[in-house]
Amino acid sequence: MLKNRDKIALFERCFILIYYIIALFLYAISLPYLLYLSFKDKYKESIPARFFLYKNSFFNKNDIWFHACSLGEVKSLQPIIEHLGTDVNISVITNTGYNEAKKLSESVKFLPFEIFQPFWQKRQKVLIVLEAELWYMLFLIAKNKGAKTILLNARISDNSYNSYKKFAFFYKLIFKHIDEVFAQSEKDKKRLKELGANSVKVVGNIKSFSSFKITKKLDKPKDSKLVVLSSTHSKEEKLILQNIDIKKGMKIVVVPRHPERFEEVDEYLQDFSKDKNLTYSRYTSSQNFESDITLCDKMGELINIYAICDAVLLCGSFVDNIGGHNPLEPAYFNLPIISGKYFFNQQTLYDMVENIYIADKKDINSLLDKDLKKSYIKDKIDIKPIIESIKSVV
Repeated sequence: MLKNRDKIALFERCFILIYYIIALFLYAISLPYLLYLSFKDKYKESIPARFFLYKNSFFNKNDIWFHACSLGEVKSLQPIIEHLGTDVNISVITNTGYNEAKKLSESVKFLPFEIFQPFWQKRQKVLIVLEAELWYMLFLIAKNKGAKTILLNARISDNSYNSYKKFAFFYKLIFKHIDEVFAQSEKDKKRLKELGANSVKVVGNIKSFSSFKITKKLDKPKDSKLVVLSSTHSKEEKLILQNIDIKKGMKIVVVPRHPERFEEVDEYLQDFSKDKNLTYSRYTSSQNFESDITLCDKMGELINIYAICDAVLLCGSFVDNIGGHNPLEPAYFNLPIISGKYFFNQQTLYDMVENIYIADKKDINSLLDKDLKKSYIKDKIDIKPIIESIKSVV
């Protein structure tokens, strides 16, 4: 007669086999599409590395391994890595995340798809995974090879909570292989424990500990009010600009979230400017913000623009399918921030910032006419428990 513990072990062994077969099947049927994507500029590095292991062997050093999905998550690692004072390994999903990670470490890899984890991974002292990167094989293999496993900056948004609950049995299996969880809030802690997380500690959002440094000093147009539409998504440029009276002395800078939209946004802004009899330029051509409307068509400039602008329209929040973006960067520069009402994925970060003005599209113009209060970050977290947890096995 099998004991309870033996039954659980047998169940998971069966689940591992089923999970791997399903992942293998999904990989096989996706191959033509993956090959197609690998020729596109956006994916020509990440897809071959993640799904074909092209130039993507495991880290040489058995040490501290961080995994973060993309640019924002990688950026938030900087203060932690600086406090550790040692070289680390970093894996990522996206190209922008990879480029940012290379600023923090020489040892950077794209994380391969699940089917490759059993024979790609080698033993590490500790694996620290950020936010919602809950890959089953990633944690299972790391734990089985002897690593301490940590989920950092963990959160479950209101919008995704019901989806998580539907697959609670699956997340219980993942959390079985996670030693420690650092959650963003008490609400997140409660939800994570419902899903099977153990040893959950609330430390806040690690992004609040970040300092944001400009990479170069930009010139602000003289006698002008510089307003930036930050991290715009599809339809937001039109929605916002049609509700702003661009008066004399006001300069608008539009910064799309994704570079693949530069041409689409450029076409719209040309038509809009011509219709409104406004001057327009692309930043890569003009290298200034003297036009009435400027498209920032260069990655990495937003932080530099924050340093000189007068107000921020924080986008991803004026349409209902994105969930907002990080308000800490503009708040670090004490800028007046105007946001839409759809910031459900950033609620914890919004709670950390004082003086964010939540607006419908019809309110944007009147707010820009007012002398708005400057935003600021209310609280910064103590990262000491995180550092101690990592150093306990290093």
